[in-house]
Amino acid sequence: MTAGTAPAAAASADVAIDLRDAAFGYGERAVLSDANLTIRRGEIVAVVGPNGSGKSTLMKGILGLNERVAGSVTLFGVPSHELRDRARLGYVPQRHTLSASVRATAEEIVSTGRLPRIGWLGRLRGTDRQIVARALDVVGLADRAATEVSTLSGGQQRRVLIARALAGQPDVLIMDEPTAGVDATNQHVLADVLARLVEQDVTMVIVTHELGALERLLTRIVVVDAGRIRFDGTPQDYAGARATVHHDHDSHHHDLELDTDRALLARGPLDATRTDGKRP
Repeated sequence: MTAGTAPAAAASADVAIDLRDAAFGYGERAVLSDANLTIRRGEIVAVVGPNGSGKSTLMKGILGLNERVAGSVTLFGVPSHELRDRARLGYVPQRHTLSASVRATAEEIVSTGRLPRIGWLGRLRGTDRQIVARALDVVGLADRAATEVSTLSGGQQRRVLIARALAGQPDVLIMDEPTAGVDATNQHVLADVLARLVEQDVTMVIVTHELGALERLLTRIVVVDAGRIRFDGTPQDYAGARATVHHDHDSHHHDLELDTDRALLARGPLDATRTDGKRP
């Protein structure tokens, strides 16, 4: 399957995310354009491409964290700006580690994932605590719930962030470079965590530079390059077309995406992802 084409049509009830001729950017400048992409419930989709190609811009466009310059975004059958329950989209941001200044336990960090469900002034009830405990168990950190995150390894901290997103009970989990900066052993641990999510029918969209340990989990691969979707197909199709869909090119004109990502990450030890559909 080549650029700009979507898989065969499916019942709308099965479609979690649908982009039609969408363009996203910052201000009035589009970083990624002409995006047509349909993601169905239960799919595990990898979004790959070089630095600055538009991968993160695509994900932030779906999440409503940057400007939609053109086209349409439909989430769970409704226009994205009309979606009230933003917690249906879980987000694991691109981050090597949590800030060393964070003085909180793994359980406390994961508990913040319940805020979209209980509100900023809400108090955790017994049910909420059970959900937090299950999220930590899914990522293999039940025995580290009371451990300060600053003392955890980079791979463990990445799993805390995944658990935080899971605590919001999302229908779709969007992860931006979950294996970046993680050694090979921990990449396989993360892949095993994601495999458990597959067993629970969690729909996932994973931005990554390389497929590596994640490849065995995927149902589709999307290639973004030079601000366009260049390929959308099965892992088998990708294996046959790989040499033709990746190109060496100068991506400096897409450095705006990288600069904006750095600015977002510099805001603080925890990400201020909005739950009301507005940009932070």
